[in-house]
Amino acid sequence: MKKFTKIDEQKVKQVSVNDFDGPNAKRRNLLKLGLGLGVVASVSQQTSKAADEVLPPPLIIPPSPPVLAWQEQIPEYCYRAKTTVENFYPPTQAAANIEGGECGRDPIQRFDDFYPVGDENHDYYELRVSEQPHSFNPAYPIQSIWGYDGLFPGPTIHARYGRPVMLRLYNELPEDHVGFGSPEISMHLHNMHTSSESDGFPGDYWSKSVVGPTMSAPGSFKDHCYYNVYAGFDKARETDPSSIGDPREALGTLWYHDHTLDITAANCVKGLVGSWLMFDEIDSGNENDTNPAALRLPSGDYDVPLMLVDMRFKPDGTLFFDQMSPEGFVGDMVAVNGKIKPFFNVARRKYRLRFINGGPTRYYGLSVVHKGKLQKFAYIANDGNLLEAPLMDQTRVNLAMAERGDIVIDFSAFPVGSELFLINRVRQDDTRKPDKILEINESAEILKFIVNRNPAEPDNSRILTASTPLRALPPIDLSQVRTRRKLLFGRKNGVWTINDQIFDVTKGPRFTSKKGQPEIWTLINEGGGWEHPIHIHLEEGRILKRNGKAPPLHERGRKDVYNLRPGETIEIYINFRDFPGKYVMHCHNLVHEDHAMMIRFDVKD
Repeated sequence: MKKFTKIDEQKVKQVSVNDFDGPNAKRRNLLKLGLGLGVVASVSQQTSKAADEVLPPPLIIPPSPPVLAWQEQIPEYCYRAKTTVENFYPPTQAAANIEGGECGRDPIQRFDDFYPVGDENHDYYELRVSEQPHSFNPAYPIQSIWGYDGLFPGPTIHARYGRPVMLRLYNELPEDHVGFGSPEISMHLHNMHTSSESDGFPGDYWSKSVVGPTMSAPGSFKDHCYYNVYAGFDKARETDPSSIGDPREALGTLWYHDHTLDITAANCVKGLVGSWLMFDEIDSGNENDTNPAALRLPSGDYDVPLMLVDMRFKPDGTLFFDQMSPEGFVGDMVAVNGKIKPFFNVARRKYRLRFINGGPTRYYGLSVVHKGKLQKFAYIANDGNLLEAPLMDQTRVNLAMAERGDIVIDFSAFPVGSELFLINRVRQDDTRKPDKILEINESAEILKFIVNRNPAEPDNSRILTASTPLRALPPIDLSQVRTRRKLLFGRKNGVWTINDQIFDVTKGPRFTSKKGQPEIWTLINEGGGWEHPIHIHLEEGRILKRNGKAPPLHERGRKDVYNLRPGETIEIYINFRDFPGKYVMHCHNLVHEDHAMMIRFDVKD
């Protein structure tokens, strides 16, 4: 179990930028030095803008060296579905197979309900987390990253409602690692409605020799079960025992990433991120679907997740990250599906682009530009969930960390040889918040679209209008609310807090929610000039009010990330259903999360 001990100020001063590439960057040595939760802040004498904050001395970080633009294409594995494992041997019991090499996780909930003997209605995947060489840009050296299947980002997984997934995660990272990050892992499938033992609780980290405080034994692999049922399916089964729930609760654009205690930001920047897409009969993933209920959105190679990760590189072109400072820093390069300033060849037809802000710190205002002119598109989903109707003629998608936004854009109006650019119009010079929306300029370009061909087959994807029904919202009944909670996000003495407390994984839950009982949570940003994108595990919520008023149109669907601007208050309706267990809420500025802006809550029957 991790233990934090104070050190003297001189030891802190002796840690330099160079130490991030040496043994001091290894997790166990950071903890031995006491450079863990709040310790650096507690011994520093620098005062921040807020009177009650005490911050460590800032690192002097030079800008990243120049890159060669538009030389590499985004990898195909980022948008082509990973195939299932043919010779996969699933577990035959809910308990962990410790004798067979599995780490000591909690038993899989409802195993017999969803994995009956002889039932082949499942998909099986393996992901092997390993260190592999990677090219971010031809101007930078080939360097080691950590990736699911050794890829940055990991392979895109397609899953379907009503068809459970068993995923076996192997940890093959080098345990003698040097540099930032730590080779223990805990994978979280962001926004999946899943039982707690498969949710990636931060204390559930593991490797072959190290285990987190909420696990019982180390191991070489861990089984994750995703039942792919709609939230609230237990209620639906009261009248229909075969039901998988209400399709109005469907999820769409998800992503998976590491969630290891105190080291999430570093491990994600190192490469532990990937896309996961959910489909059902409405959002079917088939633009040729003959089912009249299907939306027929662009599909296959024309349905493209774009994972954005902000990064900083040292003068020699190697990746750098400061995992010690609670301030963090904003990367000055944006990796789009693992590449810096890549290009993407597109056909003259409609595409579905799924933007994912993989963090750790940068905000985005994403627009598509052709010859200096903003292009219009249909904004169809926020946080991965289809809106009730598309927002037509949009020109910008704003994303806080971990937020997602899906658009449909039509390239058919552009002749072969045309070049368009995805740009980030948000200026952000520090870690507190974005500064302003920029005018269109070349420095904001992060991805080039090259219209290089006419489509080989007819474009049968649907033409959307403002009246096109996407997915209706489930009703909410405020009269059933019995519990209200107030959650204050702030900073005291240099550490990030929720209700003036820091996260302590060795303690139990901060509070308990009754399964199936709706609640209203009021999220309050106490200020200090910071924005906090708040993420709640297990369930999505609905924003009732933002600063006492109705939320903007793109926030009126179901959400799992709630961006709190300085001094703001957001009131949300939420109901934790189906799966009891331990879960967390945290700021998805990953540096804030790692420096304790997180709480554990338990869901009880």
